[in-house]
Amino acid sequence: MKKFTQKMEFKPFCVLIAIILICGIISGGDFFKITIVDGHFYGRLIDILRNGSRYAILAAGMTMALGTGGTDISVGSVMAISGAIACSIVDSRILPGLGGNVFLAVLIALAAGAVCGAWNGFMIAKLKVQPMVATMILLTAGRGIAQLVADGKIVTITSDAYYSISGGYILGFPAPMFIAIGVIILFMILTRYTAFGMQVEAIGVNQQSSRLAGIKVERNLWIIYILCGITAALAGIIESAGIKGADCNNCGLMIEMDGILAVAIGGTSLAGGRFSIISSVIGALIVQTISTTIYAFGVAPELTRVAKAIIVIIVCLIQSQAFMDKLKGLFTSGKRKEVQA
Repeated sequence: MKKFTQKMEFKPFCVLIAIILICGIISGGDFFKITIVDGHFYGRLIDILRNGSRYAILAAGMTMALGTGGTDISVGSVMAISGAIACSIVDSRILPGLGGNVFLAVLIALAAGAVCGAWNGFMIAKLKVQPMVATMILLTAGRGIAQLVADGKIVTITSDAYYSISGGYILGFPAPMFIAIGVIILFMILTRYTAFGMQVEAIGVNQQSSRLAGIKVERNLWIIYILCGITAALAGIIESAGIKGADCNNCGLMIEMDGILAVAIGGTSLAGGRFSIISSVIGALIVQTISTTIYAFGVAPELTRVAKAIIVIIVCLIQSQAFMDKLKGLFTSGKRKEVQA
């Protein structure tokens, strides 16, 4: 039992369960209600799984970047680019020779995400630009690129096949959930059952020592940011499929902050080193649960961000070992004074 409680995933998992239970108590049990309509499951918990899939996919890629002591704040713009490309191809606005083929549209959009990640990797690994600055370039330019692809318009589509990526169901559950599970499994295999995961951790601890130990730091950084670009592109495809269109101004807007927050809540140090994909996924579900709860309980729109900030502060304080130790110290010192009296 002690070994389990010391795992990185334990604290964020307890926080997630606590938030869900509190939501259930406040809602009088409505939070846990799940209905079946036409063989599909509906309910707030299902909404969390559906909408949290984007955060989970983003968190998987972001964990790798943060695990090396870097970051990627361009993921929202990459989402806009991939969504614009995929929708424009499906709508035959670009590459009409493909006939609006959904599979090829998704493949090309993912390739575009990989190119964006490769650009970030080139800036960071080869030109030695700080990750924050390097990815800020694409953060700024990315939406402009997306606007160029979409001709400055909101691209709307009518393809049911493309919509099914986000709005479809498999065994009664939302399709995005299964896409996220597939991505998580792939990343867990990559980080836990290959040398790559250990190398990422070593780079996060000390890049110079890793280089002297024979680890190809530059190559690994390229791979990490390419993976981050692909996961962002996949999240953008899911988001654009859900609204049957590409809104380049709002797709993935500020989502990079939620992605970083999810990884941080999961326990991954922003300074690099030890990381956990599962912890970050749990962190993503915490972020989505907070967002779903705020809207479900009718918090006024102008207070939404304030309410979210307060909840996040509380969660982060619970996650902080130093804060919990001080809190315990206050209680124990109070008991000691009572005993002495």
